[in-house]
Amino acid sequence: MHDWHSEVRARLASLRLKPERETDIVDEIAQHLEGRYREAISAGASPDEATRIALAEFQPGNALAQRIAALKQAHAPAAVTIGASTSNLLADFWHDLRYAARAFAKQRAFAATAVLILALGIGATTAIFSVVYSVLIKPLPYPNADELVRLRHSTAGQLGGADFEPTMYITYRDENRTLASVGIWQDASTTLTDGGEPERLRSVRVTDGTLQTLGVQPLRGRWFTKDEHGPAAEGAEPVIISYGFWQRRFGGDDDAIGREISMDSRPARVVGIMPAAFRFLDLATQPDVITAVRLDEAKLIINGGWSYQGIARLKPGVTPDEARADIERMRRIWIDSWPLPNIPGVTRDALAAFPVAAVVRPLKDDIVGGAASMLWVLMGAIGAVLLVACANIANLTLVRADARRQELAVRAALGAGTARIARALLVENLVLGFAGSVLGLLLAYLGLEFLVALGPTNLPRLREIGVYPPVLAFTVAVSLLATLLFGSMTVVKHAMRAAAPLVAAARGSTTSRERNKARSVLVVVQVALALALVVSAALMIRTFQELRDLDPGFAEPTTVQSARIWMPVSMLGQPEQYTRMEHEILDRIAALPGVESVGFASALPLEGAGFLGNAPIVIEGQPLPTTGFPTLRANKFVSPGYFAAMGTRIIAGREITWSDIETGGRVVVISESFARELAGEPAAAVGKRIRTFVETDAWREIVGVVQGIHETDLYEDAGSFVYFPTLLADMWGGPLYGTPNVAFAIRSERAGTASLMDDVRQAVWSVNAGAPVTHTRTMADLYSGSLARTSFVLVLLAIAGGMALVLGIVGIYGVVAYVVAQRTREIGIRSALGAEPKELARMFLRQGLVLSCVGAVAGLVAAGVLGRLMSSLLFGVSSLDPVAYVAALAATIAAATLAAYLPARRAAKIDPMNTLRAE
Repeated sequence: MHDWHSEVRARLASLRLKPERETDIVDEIAQHLEGRYREAISAGASPDEATRIALAEFQPGNALAQRIAALKQAHAPAAVTIGASTSNLLADFWHDLRYAARAFAKQRAFAATAVLILALGIGATTAIFSVVYSVLIKPLPYPNADELVRLRHSTAGQLGGADFEPTMYITYRDENRTLASVGIWQDASTTLTDGGEPERLRSVRVTDGTLQTLGVQPLRGRWFTKDEHGPAAEGAEPVIISYGFWQRRFGGDDDAIGREISMDSRPARVVGIMPAAFRFLDLATQPDVITAVRLDEAKLIINGGWSYQGIARLKPGVTPDEARADIERMRRIWIDSWPLPNIPGVTRDALAAFPVAAVVRPLKDDIVGGAASMLWVLMGAIGAVLLVACANIANLTLVRADARRQELAVRAALGAGTARIARALLVENLVLGFAGSVLGLLLAYLGLEFLVALGPTNLPRLREIGVYPPVLAFTVAVSLLATLLFGSMTVVKHAMRAAAPLVAAARGSTTSRERNKARSVLVVVQVALALALVVSAALMIRTFQELRDLDPGFAEPTTVQSARIWMPVSMLGQPEQYTRMEHEILDRIAALPGVESVGFASALPLEGAGFLGNAPIVIEGQPLPTTGFPTLRANKFVSPGYFAAMGTRIIAGREITWSDIETGGRVVVISESFARELAGEPAAAVGKRIRTFVETDAWREIVGVVQGIHETDLYEDAGSFVYFPTLLADMWGGPLYGTPNVAFAIRSERAGTASLMDDVRQAVWSVNAGAPVTHTRTMADLYSGSLARTSFVLVLLAIAGGMALVLGIVGIYGVVAYVVAQRTREIGIRSALGAEPKELARMFLRQGLVLSCVGAVAGLVAAGVLGRLMSSLLFGVSSLDPVAYVAALAATIAAATLAAYLPARRAAKIDPMNTLRAE
């Protein structure tokens, strides 16, 4: 019988009718032709003659021909405008959208699964990108921030970041050719003494040019004037306060400008209030007050006190390398322009020989530091999870599309072209993509709160992390990309095949080898990416284990309480008095209930390099280096009992005693690595003498050697340290040298409790009522803080690896289960012919394991690449650590075996009689 529908559709193809309209007209005309055909047959015509009679209806003059002519005139291409075409496209899109909504409403399980998988991938990717954007991409919150640079002076062996002294700043300010502005600043603290309990305030001391370089205008009031940076004058000192301190201290009162407060028992007048969003660089604790550095340029000398940090703004068009060369040029000008201190050995030639080099680095790069590699690794890991999610959804949509082959074939038979079917399938994918992106954005908001809470406190710009417009644009782009990734395969494969004849599309239910291959490739990709991420998580677990097993140089950190005590400013320059006061405080704390031992130091381990010092150390009997300048050694000042309180082992000799301090402190304790460098064996170093490079300083006998202590970071070597007594005679060319603020280490089972800290405060205030007690935390807190970066990366990589592994398992399970469902008839026949259930199970289990093994091989290669990229995050572990690789491989293969076994086991239990009866 003639296909009247195809005949009519071919004659109407040029009209571009709407699908609903076209179907109605085609059905009507086809029925008319069918009627004419049957009339001719009834009249005795042969089938060929009847077909010619029916087709004669299309000849000019007949009613049917006239109707088609009218349709062609109404829908002639010349009459189709751009607006009409757009209207048709919108109508088609709306029709496809409603159809997709109805289809997904009937297949809720598929839609919910696909949307959830996509939402997890998009949500995780958006959350991590929010962190990457906020930390690495978003400009710093200063005008023309790309012009800002950090000025440093690198010295071999130097710790910390203090690199300037005032005379150097003035030379750079006046002699430079490349800097639009320059300033130096100093991290500090002060005590609010307005009455009541003393409050320690975080402060920053700035020279003229520092705030101007940053370019952020005060919310109220003004910056400091040049006169306020000059020699000290009578009256209250000017201060600029933070927005938070303004709200806390003055309740946001506009009359705060001009008001006076008492800082360190001296009057200070508020001249400016900074905006709420202002951040002074990226200090972990932002300053409450900003004070002016006062310089009397006529009285300045080169004093070697490099206790300031530098910041500058480049002139337009100047590069950091050009600025660095300019600073190198000015260094000799600085040496020749300023008076030298009256210290033997300090000469202009000695300063010129000092092993120092200028470093000019974009401020953003300086703030971000080593966080960039960590964040890009995490971004890549989460991006891999999104790829696994897309592969999983592509597998789901392929399976769903296979089940719709007859539907698509019928639509093609009814005249729907390849482009029309492809567009309908793409709209369905867009619906899934839109729903997944909306839910993913919600998950990203929730995940971002988790990331900020989990993020280490030393993560740069942590408080700036948020969802900004570029992040939303990224989410839209990722959603579209994900939709194309998982939808393109379905659209291409099934839209092209939908045009095949209906009979060919309806042949059997056995899946073609090509469709199986596509799903298998997707599973291999999922397994490969999952294994790479699991290996990276295993490497971080191994790193965490190595760090946890590392001896930090102190014992039982949960039982060591720390508290920093600040001596009043009025006592500065009187080292004997504040050392006596620190000793008395130590005795009061030692008498508290439950306190086993106590000591203090200028810095506790892991407290930060900013509390540590560096000194050029001369070793008795050894010549100076050829450069004429001794090697810098990290150092800090400790009290008697400090090492006992910390649980640090004495390897040779003894600790410092109060008798040593009373007789001038002419003794030191050194670290094990320094002792081995000095004498080969720790015991052989005891009795040797060292001093600073200042010729008038006293020689100090090494009386003890302690185990290596990780003073700055667990990732760094313990290093060579010198531990000086807390009070020393003949030090740095002066008669006495002491430490005005110290951190106490209190070993007690009560560590970490509020009751112990209440007792400690009362003990301190019983000696000095104005001494603030800050930095109250246990050594376990400091220890955990040093592990925070590793913990952060570990948790996120573990989440990424877990998500990828679960999705990979789902992919393997889905493929094997689908194959089992498609081969149910074959399984029934095999069983009926005597095949053993175990053999049937092995057949499908083997298929899952082959896919897993192929994916595992590719995954091992990907893991090797990812491991090299994250090598800077590892400690004590190679990026090719066999334990991590074997463990990850075993876990992935075991999970894949389980995923394949479940549907294989179900295949073995298929009843052949029920299967054949169904056939």
